[in-house]
Amino acid sequence: MSEKVKTARLSIISNCCLIAMKVVAGLISGSVSILSEAIHSGMDLLAAVIAFFSVRLSDTPPDKEHPYGHGKYENVSGVIEAFLIFIAAGWIIYEAVYRIIAPSPVEKVAIGAAVMAVSAVVNILVSRKLYKVAKKTDSIALEADALHLKTDVYTSLGVAVGLLLLWITGWHLLDPLVAIAVALLILWESYKLMKNAFSPLVDTSLSAEENQIIREEISRRGFSFHKLRTRKSGSFRFAELHLEMPENMELKDVHRICDEIENAIVTRIRNIDISIHVEPVG
Repeated sequence: MSEKVKTARLSIISNCCLIAMKVVAGLISGSVSILSEAIHSGMDLLAAVIAFFSVRLSDTPPDKEHPYGHGKYENVSGVIEAFLIFIAAGWIIYEAVYRIIAPSPVEKVAIGAAVMAVSAVVNILVSRKLYKVAKKTDSIALEADALHLKTDVYTSLGVAVGLLLLWITGWHLLDPLVAIAVALLILWESYKLMKNAFSPLVDTSLSAEENQIIREEISRRGFSFHKLRTRKSGSFRFAELHLEMPENMELKDVHRICDEIENAIVTRIRNIDISIHVEPVG
């Protein structure tokens, strides 16, 4: 089992435990912000399951039907996860507005605040692990899952602070207002995630820095080129270009130079597959 898959499985386990804690605390206290956090964690769990299967599929070697590999399964996973966050935020806002219209008392505030604090600590540890592996493996699915948990850290802390202020002031309106603030933060994070995950699905070019590396490695050898096209699929990158070389150059030298260019680029850009089409010039 790969490191990506093991890390995705860790996220599933932690979310299951946190959902149980939040549901119990929410029912005991009657806090809509805690119940909204349970809903949020439920979406986190679904996202973690999707990420788990997507990273397993993305590691599958290329086959006849998928000659460019299965990397875009991770991008599809990221888009689905972002959509789930939107749904969770909408549900939280609905519940909070309903609680403002039909208020009900919040009890056992200390228990709710303690559960939110524990949730924040757990998610800090798990999200750091996810981000570390996501950066190491360039996994958009794990990055999306880490963003889910990072958002959960902020929202859990926000709910805990809101409950403490409610306990100090006795203003029950603070509970649904904090829930709405949590939802707005979730919406912003989901927008950024959707943008990052969706771009590779429509074959957006690699970053300006990565394209510049390719240009530098060719230009430093004194050759001209055109039709540089790049794209990304999950953690895999692809580039193709037309390289102009003297028409009287021997084939073995052409092959050697192309290999040198490809090797130089591969050492600076990980997980990249390069296709060079040579055109003779007089």
